[in-house]
Amino acid sequence: MFQSFDDSARPDQGPSRLAALRGVMAEAGLAGFLVPRADAHQGEYVAACDNRLAWLTGFTGSAGFCAVLSDVAGVFVDGRYRVQVKTQVDTGHFTPVDWPEVRLGDWLKQSLPNGGEVGYDPWLYTVEQLEALEKSLSGSAITLRASDNLIDRIWPDRPARPRNPMTIQPDDLTGKPHAEKRRDLGAALEAAGKRRAILALPDSICWLLNIRGSDIPRNPIVQGFALLDWTGEVTLFTDAEIGAEVAAHLGDDVHLRPYAGLLDGLGAQQDVTFQIDPASTPAIVLSHLQGLVATPGSGVKITRGDDPCILPKACKTKAEIAATRAAHLRDGAAVCEFLSWFDAQAPGTITEIDVVTRLEACRAATGKLLDISFDTIAGSGPNGALAHYRVTHSSNRTLQNGDLLVLDGGGQYLDGTTDITRTLPVGDIGADERAAFTRVLQGMIAISRLRFPAGLAGRDLDAIARYPLWLADQDYGHGTGHGVGVHLCVHEGPQRLSRTGDVALKPGMILSNEPGYYREGAFGIRIENLLVVTKATLLPGGDVSGKLCFETLNFVPIDRRLIDRDMLTDPERDWLNAYHDQCRDKIGPRLSGQARLWLDQATQPV
Repeated sequence: MFQSFDDSARPDQGPSRLAALRGVMAEAGLAGFLVPRADAHQGEYVAACDNRLAWLTGFTGSAGFCAVLSDVAGVFVDGRYRVQVKTQVDTGHFTPVDWPEVRLGDWLKQSLPNGGEVGYDPWLYTVEQLEALEKSLSGSAITLRASDNLIDRIWPDRPARPRNPMTIQPDDLTGKPHAEKRRDLGAALEAAGKRRAILALPDSICWLLNIRGSDIPRNPIVQGFALLDWTGEVTLFTDAEIGAEVAAHLGDDVHLRPYAGLLDGLGAQQDVTFQIDPASTPAIVLSHLQGLVATPGSGVKITRGDDPCILPKACKTKAEIAATRAAHLRDGAAVCEFLSWFDAQAPGTITEIDVVTRLEACRAATGKLLDISFDTIAGSGPNGALAHYRVTHSSNRTLQNGDLLVLDGGGQYLDGTTDITRTLPVGDIGADERAAFTRVLQGMIAISRLRFPAGLAGRDLDAIARYPLWLADQDYGHGTGHGVGVHLCVHEGPQRLSRTGDVALKPGMILSNEPGYYREGAFGIRIENLLVVTKATLLPGGDVSGKLCFETLNFVPIDRRLIDRDMLTDPERDWLNAYHDQCRDKIGPRLSGQARLWLDQATQPV
């Protein structure tokens, strides 16, 4: 079993830990200290040794931060975690803050009207984040001071940094050997007049070198930094275990150094123009480079640019797309086996933990599951209103008649990363829930059917999924979709379907399509498929060529019992019936007899 149901939130420990932090703040002469939910690589998941925000506050969400002052400690969370944070922190000592509606700079200026020094760990803030915060504080008496991490001073049993084995991602699944990737990106650096690029994102490094690892839960990555040279050579800073086979795979042009050796490795360079990505490079790296630039005779220069791996990684090769199609068919069959079992269970007889355990068992039965791609979300009734709910022994509910169950999960397979959400009825469901479900479905279908001009970004499309909900004065507090890797991170940038998605969508990009609706204390709804951006064929009578569209990757029925059929338009019904035909054709032959009977019934026309 990959998923644990232990309750890692310890709100009872928060007050004493907060007092200890304030003690070392006072010793350091700091008016405040910032505790982000981040490691040096800005990953969504962090190793246990980097989970400082949860250790201090009890909040276990995947995004947020705490600003600790002498008299207040604000826990900043976005719309996904507004309900969750109230249950996980001691609100007598920690104050939840709605972010990004309330900006950290504005909050600090209001909370520290007389100014003061606020400390931060420069490994945990990117260049872009730090510069934005400094700009927001301009004109105030507040200054920022780089510091060692004060949490580490008071965390007596902090876990060690992971040092797990590195593995090889086969070339037939990646579509391109790493020597070719390195050569191509190195040539692009040379053409731009640059010598070396600093890579801080582990998934970029793993993609570039066709390697994988297990340093971070759910994400098959190796923690590390890298320098990509214009010649195509790479210096990799990691503590991962590297066996003889992996060493041979990396070859002589990949030079291995200890994880902690990055800054010393930069200092050894002479007459070099370094490219940094301000969105991912730790602030301490820029500070160190600026010191080198100021050193007489170093010849070191700094330029800014995107991580050179970011777009090539996002635009999957034909081999990667073929591989992820296969992974989704396998995963879809596992989910249908689960759904066949689920529909046979009477209300009041199973719990959320039973659901998660059974779904993981169905995935494991494929014989190909390497990990789950994130902790499965199985939120019933009011728990479904927590968009990123994680069931624990203390929160576990028995599914009751009238509940909606939001079930969101995925698998990590060698050939792909999967992610799918279905909302399921438990017994008899009310008309209000069915109407909201149908609006969510209409938004999901709208994105699935969309044909759009090349050059548009996710922010141009996000509203299309929300339109049916907006007509009813309803909405959801998360983006419509995120990028997805291929046996890499289930949340992958830079592509996204959201108001903040400013990167143009390109063929080969994989995104999720997951509108939802959440009513606090009552129920939640979300429907999700993964899509790959493809070139659209010109329609008969059309005269605008060069458009893009989406190919659906998941094939699992959408529960017809939750649909208000009178609300659907004819084109929406046609899309849903055609999709269910595909589910039956593609997944049916992969199922056991009982599940096949279930699928035939679940895919009847609407």
